[in-house]
Amino acid sequence: MNTLRPAARRASAAGLALAACLTASPAVATALPATDRDRATTATGATGAGLDRYYRQRLDWGTCLKGPDDTMGRDLEKAGVRCADVTVPLDYADPRGRTITVAISRLKATDTRRRIGSILLNNGGPGGTALESPPDVRKAMKRVGPRYDIIGFDPRFVGRSTPLDCGWPVGTSIASAGLGRASFERQVALHKSLADKCRATNASVLPHVSTRNTARDMDVIRGTLGERKISYLGYSYGTYLGTVYTQMFPGRYDRVVLDGALAPQDYGPRLLQGAEDANERALSGWAAWAAERDAAYGLGRTRAEVLATVDRVYAVSARDPLTVGTAPDVFRIDDTQVPFLLIAGVADDSEVERAAFGEQVSVLARAAEGRPTRLSPQFAAMLRRALTGGESQSGSVQSAIICGDRAAPRDTEVYWRDIERSRAAHPLFGPLTNNIGPCAFWDRPREEPTQVRRDAPALIVAATGDPRTTYRSSVALHGMLPSSKLITLKGANRHAVYGLYGNACVDAEVNTYLATRKLPVHDRTCVKQTG
Repeated sequence: MNTLRPAARRASAAGLALAACLTASPAVATALPATDRDRATTATGATGAGLDRYYRQRLDWGTCLKGPDDTMGRDLEKAGVRCADVTVPLDYADPRGRTITVAISRLKATDTRRRIGSILLNNGGPGGTALESPPDVRKAMKRVGPRYDIIGFDPRFVGRSTPLDCGWPVGTSIASAGLGRASFERQVALHKSLADKCRATNASVLPHVSTRNTARDMDVIRGTLGERKISYLGYSYGTYLGTVYTQMFPGRYDRVVLDGALAPQDYGPRLLQGAEDANERALSGWAAWAAERDAAYGLGRTRAEVLATVDRVYAVSARDPLTVGTAPDVFRIDDTQVPFLLIAGVADDSEVERAAFGEQVSVLARAAEGRPTRLSPQFAAMLRRALTGGESQSGSVQSAIICGDRAAPRDTEVYWRDIERSRAAHPLFGPLTNNIGPCAFWDRPREEPTQVRRDAPALIVAATGDPRTTYRSSVALHGMLPSSKLITLKGANRHAVYGLYGNACVDAEVNTYLATRKLPVHDRTCVKQTG
């Protein structure tokens, strides 16, 4: 569940084949000078198990620019960000074996006299990049920003880190089972083929793609930066990663902000299971908004009429896939894909995003009537990412992480029964949230899921109408971490808030915590700003 930070939307996941073997370059593996080595030894804590050479490696900071067409690298260069590769073991149980690299970026503190430390960023996904994020986060942090070294990183096998790409024909494994058994059976065949492609191309690394290994990489990053403790800002899935880090490495974190928080029990192969009500409320809220703008979108004059149009689009797509776009961007969209597009469109109730979603649904409605359609560049890019193989790496690594974290039911009938049971209450979204995925055909994870057994004084941020990681899930995580505090944004159907939604109350609460390390005395409620 990616937060879709604006810079991240612009960045394209690189579709690179996984290198057969990577070894540490001399610049990375060289021992630190004596003074830095002493600092790093203190900072790493007890490493042992042959891991010291990773914690003590010297990072070769340099340009983030990868070539003349690297827009992201050019933007980072202008902002003063530097990049480096951190060498980590593929398998932490075999630290002398094969290595991979994790790409990181750093925007150094400018208020060095009052420097607090380093803060590590994760934008969610799983499989989302954050290498590009330090300049955006520096702006969000306002006056406290210059006191931090802001560290972006692409987790193992993501973005500019050692890549994993299974050569999928699609960019995501998230889809609906559709309206009948035949479409479900096509989904079973598709997801088995996706798992088979990953096993055929990346069998040697798949056992090591997991959140727990990413957390281990984070601790190596902390050590290479010479920090005794590191702060953390995570969105969406990044809140699960942050929680895992607090459980695996207690005493090695400083300030922790978890925005759009996900309770561990809600994270698994069917990522959106349990979020049906929240997505239906978000869709209904958007429908009321669109009804007030019927002249622009032509979807209906009332909320009920707009929702009826959505239902009609879904039904027509099951009988005959919708044809949208003009050459070269022409797509066929059926009942397994329409619910995905709807869920993708309701994660943000800002005016700009609601308008973009209105245009997209208008295109689908015209296609359902057999009328010709034109796609906005934004919608065309979204369909290319989801429905073609151009973003195979993104979908591959997202599934590899999820499937490497938690086992899924193997019996296809389990999914079908859940789908059929869900139809009465959630006819549109139930067949998506309960659908089968590649994890049903994946090898079992090497490690059990992380259990929350330690308290952590984190600051949790949650919107009451979050359709991705539900408010209920954030409240549940808050209950599991008794020392945490919860900042609630009331009245917003929005996934990920701090620094992204423009709510002054939320932003101020987070920045005060980052500046002082003092959590609010009590949980706080902020209200969605209107106008």
